[in-house]
Amino acid sequence: MKQRKEMMEVTPEERELLEGIRNYNRSFPNGYPELLWDLQQLFDSMVRSSYDE
Repeated sequence: MKQRKEMMEVTPEERELLEGIRNYNRSFPNGYPELLWDLQQLFDSMVRSSYDE
């Protein structure tokens, strides 16, 4: 099945997260713990929580 590509505008942080996910998938299992931790930190910093009012 061929994947469909779409264009969308993203912030620099969103682009960093997307590129990081791709790098993570390519490097598994060799850099797994460090890359996963970095991605989780970036994701957490981007997600709005109810405490950030």
